[in-house]
Amino acid sequence: MKLIHTPAPRGTRSGRRIATIAALATTVALVATGCAAATPGDDAGSEGDGATEALTIAFLPKQLNNPYTDVVLSGGKAGTDEIGGEYSVVGPLEASASSQVSFINTLTQQGTKVIVIAANDPDAVGPALEEARAAGAKIVAFDSDTNPDYRDVFISQVVSKDVALIQVEQIAEQIGGSGEIAILSATANATNQNEWIKFIEEELASNPDYADITLVAKVYGDDDDAKSFQEAQGLLSAYPNLKGIISPTTVGIAATARYLSTTDYKGKVALVGLGLPNEMREFVKDGTVKEFALWDPAQLGYVAAFAGQALVDGTITGAVGDTFMAGELGEKEVGEGGIVIVGPPTRFNADNIDDYDF
Repeated sequence: MKLIHTPAPRGTRSGRRIATIAALATTVALVATGCAAATPGDDAGSEGDGATEALTIAFLPKQLNNPYTDVVLSGGKAGTDEIGGEYSVVGPLEASASSQVSFINTLTQQGTKVIVIAANDPDAVGPALEEARAAGAKIVAFDSDTNPDYRDVFISQVVSKDVALIQVEQIAEQIGGSGEIAILSATANATNQNEWIKFIEEELASNPDYADITLVAKVYGDDDDAKSFQEAQGLLSAYPNLKGIISPTTVGIAATARYLSTTDYKGKVALVGLGLPNEMREFVKDGTVKEFALWDPAQLGYVAAFAGQALVDGTITGAVGDTFMAGELGEKEVGEGGIVIVGPPTRFNADNIDDYDF
């Protein structure tokens, strides 16, 4: 399975790419089917039963039935398959702070060797992860970090500040460098969201190029489509002079785009953030959205699987400077804070969105 989603030349699509995406879609569908049945203590979500010596790698995302998560998990399964490990996925249907604890406890009882977690809250999962580590599990955080005390490494999509800066650049470009903006985030406790927002606020406050931009509100859609839609609606109602919205969450930006596209705000209020090309394509083509950003989510899960293997076989301990091979993505290095960076963000707009299919 090819994971590097290199865009084809503008205006063309390679057959190889289409074949890749077809394989990806199949994988996602299979994973999603398994996810729906996974509940705490329910063995139906695990593929590793009865293989106590196998390298069991369990993925615990913030929330199941999330299109972004599905793509991330498809990479996790691809990586686990390449390693020869046993893949499973469990998780909550809602991204609440403590909803992941019972799943961690179940994985610990099952003797899972690697738990790959995207934390809804950096500390709420701490005691459960400590118990898992005491039982011998390696903890790989991905997408949204735990408190570093509770994991071995964190697989980060990109340098967090770069994610923030590209969104500030895009909103500034699209509102002409001045005016009121707002942020529509996921959950209030999501580590990744809060770090990006912190850098966004710092950049707005310190960069003279953005002196005429005012951040008037931060709201949270909890990565729920209906709530995100309502929050977007509320922002435009509460701030009639709003010129732009930054939504650094795939659920939030898609819901906001859907709202804008059906109102008089379409084409007048700018929307940027982090979205999936397949979910945002129609809004780019109808003029609701000019440009947004993201990385390749599948690579995140893929690298996480290889990091888990490297921790189990002792290739790495999570120390700065440790290196491991991540399949076709090559060598990865553990940086400060036990963080492994996967790759840079990409801008998506009308010129290139048809070159991507995830």
